[in-house]
Amino acid sequence: MALLLVVSAVGMVVDDRVLLGAPVWGKPLKFAVSFIVYGLTLAWLLTLPHKAPRWTWWVATLFVVTGVVDVGIVVIQAARGTFSHFNEANDPFNDIIQSIFSMGVQGLLLANLVLAAILVFQRIGDRATAWAIRAGMALVIAGIGLGLLIPLRSEAVWTVKDAAGHSIPLNAQHNVGVPDGGPGLPLTGWSTVGGDLRIPHFAGLHGLQIMLAVALLLRFLAARVTRLHDERTRVALVIVAAVGYSGLLALVTWQALRGQSLIHPDGLTLGVLALLIAATTAAGWAVLAAAARREPRSLTAVSPG
Repeated sequence: MALLLVVSAVGMVVDDRVLLGAPVWGKPLKFAVSFIVYGLTLAWLLTLPHKAPRWTWWVATLFVVTGVVDVGIVVIQAARGTFSHFNEANDPFNDIIQSIFSMGVQGLLLANLVLAAILVFQRIGDRATAWAIRAGMALVIAGIGLGLLIPLRSEAVWTVKDAAGHSIPLNAQHNVGVPDGGPGLPLTGWSTVGGDLRIPHFAGLHGLQIMLAVALLLRFLAARVTRLHDERTRVALVIVAAVGYSGLLALVTWQALRGQSLIHPDGLTLGVLALLIAATTAAGWAVLAAAARREPRSLTAVSPG
């Protein structure tokens, strides 16, 4: 994936072909970055002492193999100047590509489900880290499920042009309220004029990194902040962060399904976001206040006489 990142970056510069207004090498680059982040997180996670390490090694190997196959297909289709996802073009090569791609997606889903089943029911590291892993893996599964909304909510095949100008039928759209291929954010390409279901998909898939970052930050601060010395406090704060992030994931999903751009929220979306931030902040302060009440009170020594 690191090599693909370099190749894709070069492709972005030297290859001016586009698909739906986006550079053909944009998708391989985004997949490379995403798999680098997730792969490094998973590799680090599996170095921690845990039960059934042989099982997790094999499941992680399945993740690697299916990930390389799937991203490899994204690269092949980018090089051909056509679509990797939802491509219904009636030619033998594309039929084979799509069959392999589908099996790879199922392999990735299976690998993540099995890893989640193995890891969420055991304690890995300290309690705060263990809860971060549980919440993070649950968010990953939610992100995968939200990605399935893209084909499930699509009702008809639509036809677009590939980089060579050929008409290609696609059986799904990730945008809501506007056609795919309109104005988008830099790098991500997320729609700036309508809803985009890739946003909750992305947010869920990388929830594991967010949760682990929270746990590691709390561990770092515990050496400096007295109220964080108690492991129970750090666990509670991880749970608060997980609930808050889950609420954010639900919010961006709701926003996308309403056909609303991430960067152009209406008053209702902003109101719900404000309530979510307020509730999460209040819960965090409540946890810290409870920690303060548990702190042993220092006694002042009084010398006799």
